[in-house]
Amino acid sequence: MGNKSVVLGLSGGVDSAVAARLLQEAGYTVYGHWLDIGLGGREDAQRVAETFGIPFSTGDIRRALEEEVMGPFQRDYLAGRTPLPCARCNPTVKFPALFRRAQEVGADFVATGHYARIETGADGETRLCRGAHTNDQAYMLARLPKAWLPRILFPIGGYEKTQVRQLARDFGIPVAEKPDSMEICFIPDGDYAAWLDRRGTTPPPGDFVDKTGKVLGRHKGIHHYTIGQRRGLTISAGHRLFVSAICPEDDTVVLSDGTDLMADVVWGEDWNPLAPVEEGEEVTVRLRHSKNETPARFSPAGTGGRLELLAPARAPTPGQLAVLYRGDTVLGSLWITGARRVNEEKE
Repeated sequence: MGNKSVVLGLSGGVDSAVAARLLQEAGYTVYGHWLDIGLGGREDAQRVAETFGIPFSTGDIRRALEEEVMGPFQRDYLAGRTPLPCARCNPTVKFPALFRRAQEVGADFVATGHYARIETGADGETRLCRGAHTNDQAYMLARLPKAWLPRILFPIGGYEKTQVRQLARDFGIPVAEKPDSMEICFIPDGDYAAWLDRRGTTPPPGDFVDKTGKVLGRHKGIHHYTIGQRRGLTISAGHRLFVSAICPEDDTVVLSDGTDLMADVVWGEDWNPLAPVEEGEEVTVRLRHSKNETPARFSPAGTGGRLELLAPARAPTPGQLAVLYRGDTVLGSLWITGARRVNEEKE
């Protein structure tokens, strides 16, 4: 690389603020860049930049966010899928905006406050790896193109959240006690169903049914539910009920006792390779944004692939992301399109 300058996505939160100071300590010239989504927050980011003497700029990403993330988020829910907006935003909106700013100022690198790591192996290849401790945000970064990885820095990837919070105090960062932000930046109150309702064209109320089609009650609209959900169903029964299927074609939500939610095969589309993986190699796969991983074997198929789960997993959900790991290394990802339940007839 020709220089040690970096454009940092400066959100105004604790993580990116600590990342700024760590980059400075590592000898980088840091340019802070705040991304405007129309909900405010610039002041905190600017205060952090002023504290560390960092050049500060803003970029308006509202149009790109609507086209690449918010619109697809809405369409996924209307189609009975459960979307993962952060994983879509990183490769299509956030990182492209940071790279554009890097080009403007002549910086070789971009950085964010994600809990993930970039490592170079003995083969000289750059790898995306999970955060060093319990915070693994590499899952949300698994759609980034492999070619971008050599130009990305994750300064806090080797720290735990509590350590980062203490570093913020030690560095005298003005937002050191600021609460962590919600996962979906454009829905700060976390009520995605209300957000969808405000945008209009949401599905009407419909029937809760069992697997035989028997009506069990009424629901508020399929966009209020996701596969495996138990809370908020408001249906009385002699046992716990779970969402087993969502059917947009007739606006029904299928409920079951949950015994049919376990799957042993998962299909996906749009495989994004980040490191070599041999067909049939045993890996682990994370099927949703949680700490649970499942041993599996991956077989590419066309532009997607098939995962044979070596231990059944609960409720793989269309619209979510399957991320493959070998140890700490992220091998790649694909969008889940379907699953075979363990009580279904074998292929």
